[in-house]
Amino acid sequence: MLPLGIMVVAGLVLMLKKDISWIQPPTQRSVAPSDVAPETTLSELYAVAAAVPELEMTSWTAFDRIDIRSDRGIAKFIAENRWEVQIDLVTLEILSLEYRRSDLFEQIHDGSFFGKGVKTFVFLPVGVILLMLWATGIWLFVEPYLKRWKRKKRRARRA
Repeated sequence: MLPLGIMVVAGLVLMLKKDISWIQPPTQRSVAPSDVAPETTLSELYAVAAAVPELEMTSWTAFDRIDIRSDRGIAKFIAENRWEVQIDLVTLEILSLEYRRSDLFEQIHDGSFFGKGVKTFVFLPVGVILLMLWATGIWLFVEPYLKRWKRKKRRARRA
């Protein structure tokens, strides 16, 4: 029951990640007009992000991921220490620097926070068992209606 409770609570938190900035920083918008194509290179973006002390960058590979949002004109650099910087693609201005907790909640939700063995041998079976309970619950809900429908159909044939 404990892994299931952890999965449910973390899942509920993840459902609210776009609504609560404490969980995941809101995605900013570029200050430049949207019809202006950025001429910024990836190395220029990296230089700006690497200069942010909170990200603790030691090399290019220290970034967990880079997310370029062309519709918003920004690039998100997410470090392994979960700090996120959002940089304007045109002006190279830092639009946001915040701690990102959503990735931690995702790791808790899927069990990888506790280790690969726990994810595979505890959380995965709990998820499979939950799926089976869901399916059998649907069957137990639908079965009485099917029986009534079959009974009505038999009575209609007799009459």
